Amino acid sequence: MTKKEPAPLIETKNLFKSYFNEAVETPVLFDINLRIDAGEFVAIMGPSGSGKSTLMHILGFLDVPTKGHYHFKGESTEEKTEDELARIRSSSVSFVFQSFNLLPRTSVIDNVTLPLLYHSGTKPAERREKAMKAIKAVGLTDRATYLSNQLSGGQQQRVAIARALVTEPGVIFADEPTGNLDSASGKHVMEILQSLHEEGHTIILVTHEKTTAEHAARIIRIMDGHVVADDRTFTRRIASQVKELK
Repeated sequence: MTKKEPAPLIETKNLFKSYFNEAVETPVLFDINLRIDAGEFVAIMGPSGSGKSTLMHILGFLDVPTKGHYHFKGESTEEKTEDELARIRSSSVSFVFQSFNLLPRTSVIDNVTLPLLYHSGTKPAERREKAMKAIKAVGLTDRATYLSNQLSGGQQQRVAIARALVTEPGVIFADEPTGNLDSASGKHVMEILQSLHEEGHTIILVTHEKTTAEHAARIIRIMDGHVVADDRTFTRRIASQVKELK
């Protein structure tokens, strides 16, 4: 008996997305067919207005397609209620955004703990333990009691990553995570995302920056709402690193 191939983590078939303003339709995504397996590090790359963030919002259950099919962990999402989708958002996926979205006059540990407040079964001591573990993972243990507005931009983004980590999600979506950072801070953030990938997290990165996208092992390029390329970069990146060592 042949072994059944596991279902992909994420699969879209003939997915379209339009926005409507009264009688006016604005198409954004056209016939998107993707398969992303658990444990991948994928960059969705394209210029501003290409539809890449809209695609991420659909994959992360922040939006829904106009038509087509989206399967998550082998299950169709089309018939799920808003409550069911909200449970998936709170337990299986997390987000890191360009603007950090931290509470400014709140400590690092309280910002990181925030998502756990929606997990009613988690006790306060357990919430603190999980938060400190996530803060340690991004190298900010010594800043845990600082207010978030006392940190640099790079440190704030690392707090945002810790907050995304604290619920132990399978998938981390990162939307232009280096967009507001200098090159050194951006590099550090990408190194953290790479480390999380190596630990088993699925990372889906949205960016318009080529150098940022090349941290991923796969680059999906979007132009005017269409997937125009889907390239594996891992072999090329390893070859480049070997060449640098020589």
